Amino acid sequence: MPPAGKVSGFHRQENDWFCNANLPSDITVVVDEVNFHLHKFPLISRCGKIATIVEESQTTTVKTLTVTLQEFPGGADTFLTAVKFCYGARIELTPKNIVILYCAADYLEMTDNYGEDNLLSKSENYFHKHILRHWKDCILTLQSCKPVIITRADKLQIINKCTNALSVMICTDPSLFGWPMMMYGSLQSPGGTILWNGINTGAKIQSNESDWWFEDISYLCVDLFERLVLTMEAKGVRKENIARAIMYYCKKYLPGLDRWQGVVVQGGASRAVASFSMTPANVDQSALLKRVVKLLPEKKSKSFCRFLLGLLRVALILGVNDTCQDYLERRIGAQLELASLDSLLIPSYSDSDTLYNSDCVERMIGHFVSSEPSVGSVLSPSSYDLGASPSFERLKRVAKLVDNYLAEVASDVNLKPGKIRSLAEALPESSRSLHDGLYRSLDIYFKEHSWLSDKDREQLCSIIDFRKLSIDACAHASQNERLPLRVLLQVLFFEQIQLKTALASCLNVFDAENAPAPPHSANPHETGGEIVQRDRWVTVVRENQGLKIDMENMRSRVGELEQEFVQIKEEMKKVSKSHSYISSSPRFIVKGLGCKLLPRSSNVDILESSSPTPRASVERSRPSTCHHRHGKSFSLV
Repeated sequence: MPPAGKVSGFHRQENDWFCNANLPSDITVVVDEVNFHLHKFPLISRCGKIATIVEESQTTTVKTLTVTLQEFPGGADTFLTAVKFCYGARIELTPKNIVILYCAADYLEMTDNYGEDNLLSKSENYFHKHILRHWKDCILTLQSCKPVIITRADKLQIINKCTNALSVMICTDPSLFGWPMMMYGSLQSPGGTILWNGINTGAKIQSNESDWWFEDISYLCVDLFERLVLTMEAKGVRKENIARAIMYYCKKYLPGLDRWQGVVVQGGASRAVASFSMTPANVDQSALLKRVVKLLPEKKSKSFCRFLLGLLRVALILGVNDTCQDYLERRIGAQLELASLDSLLIPSYSDSDTLYNSDCVERMIGHFVSSEPSVGSVLSPSSYDLGASPSFERLKRVAKLVDNYLAEVASDVNLKPGKIRSLAEALPESSRSLHDGLYRSLDIYFKEHSWLSDKDREQLCSIIDFRKLSIDACAHASQNERLPLRVLLQVLFFEQIQLKTALASCLNVFDAENAPAPPHSANPHETGGEIVQRDRWVTVVRENQGLKIDMENMRSRVGELEQEFVQIKEEMKKVSKSHSYISSSPRFIVKGLGCKLLPRSSNVDILESSSPTPRASVERSRPSTCHHRHGKSFSLV
């Protein structure tokens, strides 16, 4: 046969490949039902596996040897590349074909024992000197690892070496990289400047963000992504960054998690894959969800809790097994105080008649109560110091969240009274210093469920401690027509008790203000809500006392005015009587004017007085006047 370097190439006829040589083929290699009509010498000079097969077949008298290669890495196309190398053709190693050629060379045993600078050593050198030193090449190499070659790639430590290299690069300052890498849609040179079409622009990338690698690793399949995350944990990558990377990966492939194709960075620029010719991985959503819940590190934050609730919602949509759902519910329940109301309103995706999946929320509340022993220790009001207990603060936030949740779901006409009761009683009684939220929820529920009987309403109202209602809630409840009559009587009764208690506290405060101030000691069993409630009642009592004083003053003034009016009325009556008597008696008129009437008989003597009185003197000084006015009626002496 001619020298290998003079072979012009290969050509294909239907399902057969032929070498463009003048010698007839003496060996046929079958790969994936594709026949390669080749020559023994170029193959046995490079491939140890074929050399062994040919040596074992020397005893046969068959003119053309047929060899079948089962499960060849990469199939017929990869074998054709290896054959071209055996025939002396020059092949190009790239990050996309290095893994498959590396595995093929190992399969064919193309070691240096069968020729200097053979394909196996060539692939190994390229892998260590180029792939493991460049971020982009390492990512592309991992992405090219197909499931059919994973086993052989693991044998050659290809995946482990790539994940280790990537983990080291993630832990390293990106400005120290000596490799072109994708960062915010641009290539970065070894000096840390931006490259444009391979030209150094001199512009520095100013961002020090730690999420530059999220987009790149999101193109890996689930298996490789899982292995990379485990390697990053072993290498000491921060758990916060690992969690964010997992969240980014899930949002890209799972529906309902605000999936997007890039991350918004400072300045409004979005990350684009400009330097990579990669396509997103083909991900099984159910498999991803089952695996990712095991990868999530222990972390507590509002964004992470919201992410877990999103995963739970996706799990309910996809109908994954109960084990995955239970795991997510436990993780959420352990940090339920960080959840928001909108993320907690999970729609009911099953055949249930209710709008929201309240059963799931009830289980999460139960996991929260049992998540920490310190939470269970606050069940007894006499066993905690409310001002210094962080567990009680968590419990109080969850109670407020549950009350708001009840107010939202209460408008569902298909929600049963028993579910409202079980949700309200899922938390211990000591978790609520005020029951205004429960009262508001029941008021909404009664409004939307007007057909409920008084018995059902009374049973629901039993979850409310009316002694813990605020002033406004008490006032509203006392006039609420939707409440049963017995409940209204209870509200009025407890309202009176609160008024008496507040009045007593107010009197104590007044006594304390008048007395010398003793050293103040707070009641250790009095909650902050009770103190506020007491102060509000004291203020109301003070205002009521002021109003009472004003009312008493007003009453006394009105009484005085009534007495004055009676006196004026009596005087008016006397005046009217005197007018009527004067008109009927002239003698009274004369007396009223200071005049005297004389008897008409002739034997009457003139009255004399040795010492005239002032009244008589005055009468003497005014005879002419009297005579002028009354001379026609009577005579003066």
